[in-house]
Amino acid sequence: MTLRRYLFAPLLVLTLGAGAAACSSSSKASTTTAAPAPAATTAAAPAATTAATPTTAAPAATTAAPADTAGSGGTTKIGFITKFPVDFYSTMVDAAKTWNKDHGDVEIIFGQGTSGTDDEGEINAIESMITQGVKAIVITPTSPNVQDALQKAVDGGIKVILVDNDIPGWAGKTALVATDNLAGGVLAGKYVAGQLKAGDTVAILEGVAGAPSLQQRVDGFKQGLGNGFQIVASLPTDCDQTKGHDAAQDILTAHPDVTLIYGACGPPILGALESIKSAGKATKAIGFDAGLDEVKAIVAGTELGSVAQFPAKMGSMGAQAALDAISGKTVQANIDTGTAMVTKDNAADFGG
Repeated sequence: MTLRRYLFAPLLVLTLGAGAAACSSSSKASTTTAAPAPAATTAAAPAATTAATPTTAAPAATTAAPADTAGSGGTTKIGFITKFPVDFYSTMVDAAKTWNKDHGDVEIIFGQGTSGTDDEGEINAIESMITQGVKAIVITPTSPNVQDALQKAVDGGIKVILVDNDIPGWAGKTALVATDNLAGGVLAGKYVAGQLKAGDTVAILEGVAGAPSLQQRVDGFKQGLGNGFQIVASLPTDCDQTKGHDAAQDILTAHPDVTLIYGACGPPILGALESIKSAGKATKAIGFDAGLDEVKAIVAGTELGSVAQFPAKMGSMGAQAALDAISGKTVQANIDTGTAMVTKDNAADFGG
């Protein structure tokens, strides 16, 4: 999801009314302390996005309250902030929790915003974690607008690991743990080029304006698609399902014979599928994220395919990179968590 998988056992503050991809930049995120359980059997992190249901919203607290009572002996605190409550980020957080069970000397504090554009919520979570004395922050940044808050953390000696989305040009980050979004876009474009015939028309549902990773998915798609196809529209959606529905409806009205719609993130393409069905069109659709609902649509034949990310890898590898950085170990600047093209042929491998 910028800057591709996308909640917790700890106490979280979620604004469920905002929906899977709401766009309220005024809501505040909260943080909760998750005390790790002692290492037991190792649970394998899922290789692709799996469904997870966010926990029920609880009253906001200005200080973190412990939610997990098992294993309260954590000594090194790591903050872990995700954008908003959808399956992709639930999977990421679950993997971080699994990783934490095998690292009893680490205490992960989780925080989350309310939408893909909730800069204020993430900034509040960052400031809260600084106050709580974390040694590193792992974060899926909503936009470059959170850079100043993260720089304050870095200036205070806190390591910052960006996950899923980059903040281009910012030298303060220790590492980026993410999908190669440009490569994922190219993968989608090449697949589409093989499914269409010369002269077919294509429309694009973009993600969040100004989010570099989402723009890379669009740029990569165009690169992989190549010449020979006409792109008739490219509209922003803020990675929101309702906005994706409306944008697709506008596209189908203006270009009723459009051959295919590509979505740079999961929720908008799900909205597009609704519009395509309502309009009674045979327009094909391809997405990016391969969340559970997308995979179901692929199995049903209503969606052609989707680029899968691996949020579980982002969660566990992000936490490990943070611990390595705290420990003074060398951390690779760019850690690619991989992509895969999900179609009806391999959907079973991704929960279909």
